[in-house]
Order: sequence, then structure tokens, then C-alpha cells
Amino acid sequence: MPLSDLPSPVLPPPGRLALLLDFDGTLVELAPTPDSVVIPPGLGDLLARLSLRLDGALALVSGRPLGDLDRFLPGVPVALAGEHGGVFRLSPTAETIRPDLPSVPEAWREAAKRMVASHPGAIYEPKARGFVVHYRAIPEAGEALRAPLAAMVAGDDAAHFALLASHMAWEIRPRGADKGSAVGFLLARAPFAGRIPVFIGDDVTDADGMRAARAAGGQGLYVHEAFGDPAGVRRWLGQLAL
Repeated sequence: MPLSDLPSPVLPPPGRLALLLDFDGTLVELAPTPDSVVIPPGLGDLLARLSLRLDGALALVSGRPLGDLDRFLPGVPVALAGEHGGVFRLSPTAETIRPDLPSVPEAWREAAKRMVASHPGAIYEPKARGFVVHYRAIPEAGEALRAPLAAMVAGDDAAHFALLASHMAWEIRPRGADKGSAVGFLLARAPFAGRIPVFIGDDVTDADGMRAARAAGGQGLYVHEAFGDPAGVRRWLGQLAL
């Protein structure tokens, strides 16, 4: 859908705005596998210009590990919240901050790897405190993959871990690591503190971040409703960076 056909978000002035962006499906198009994402030419430069325009109050809030974001956007001067708020870095040279959260038992990881091996086309993606099972190549296996993962978090560890649905994927992560907690962490720190947050995402995993932004007096925007697609998001960001 052309950007001109969509309502333009009404934003606070740049000096009061804190912009929080999801990565997959928001800044870049979804890909068949996590490693096959294509970074549009000039995206890093666009984010650098936008960060300067917002006095540094720009963050990527993603389910990916920080290493993935660094690999795709090396050296870009933005704050990063990875693993749904399980890890933070406020600038490329800042220390990495990990909230005190539990890690999944090693037995769960090994069981998930065996399960993926028995479903050709599924992918196991490790994270520092959890993991993801992707089934985009075999959508018919979604429920067969979900059931044993749900059983894992339904036991004694249910208070500590949650099973999260995403784009053709299931993720087990520690409770307390979600995009709402990530927004709260960022808004408590410079240069985000005191600004009006706008969170942009495309997936159910982004809903927590949107609710947190709205609760702080800002906005939560879905890509398909406000921009059409990631290309529309990038065009809009380009206008904002001018």
C-alpha cells in the first residue's frame, strides 16, 4: 500500500520523541530463515541520521541476540534491546547489561534440538537464556512442535519461563524478558528518560512494547496499519530524519 494512502502518525517534536523500533518485519522484510535477512542499502546510514536527529533517543527492540543486530547493522549508533529485553546496550561502546533472569535448563535445549532434527525444515535458534524453534518451511508441523515445548514450561518451571508465539516460530524465554520491560528499562535512562515513546512493531511479540509505550503517554503502532510494510516504515523514517 502506498504510504500516501495511510494515515500519517502524529508525533511529538523530535526533541521530545523517543523512537523504539522492532527489527524483523518492521525495519527489514521477513526472510525464510533468521540468517537470510536482507539489509536494504543505506539502512545503517538512515538510522545514524535519525539517531542524530533524536539526540540519541532511538533504539532497536528485538527478539534477536545483540550479536545478530551487530552483524546486520555494524557500528550503528543506536541503543539495542535484544532477546525481548533480556539484554541491553545503550550505545556501540557501552557495556552490555543483562537483567537478573533465569536461563532454560540444558536438558530443554537438547530436547528441542532432537525435536528439530526429527522435523526436516525446522530450525533451532539458541539464545543466551532461551531458544526459538522456527517452522516457516514446514507450517504443517507447527502444532507438533508446540506441544512438547508447552509441556516443558507447564511443569515446576512455569513460574520462570513462558512459551511465546511469533512469526511461524515458538520461543521459550524467561518471564520478565518482554518488550514491555525493555521499553520500561530504556525510558528510565538517558537519553530516553522524559521523552514521549513511540513503539513500532509488526508481531504479537511487539504488543507488550506498544502497551508500555501507550502507558507512558506515547503510541504503539503496527506496521501494517500505519505504514503498510517495512519499506513504508523506512520511507517514513527517511522523512523523519530530514
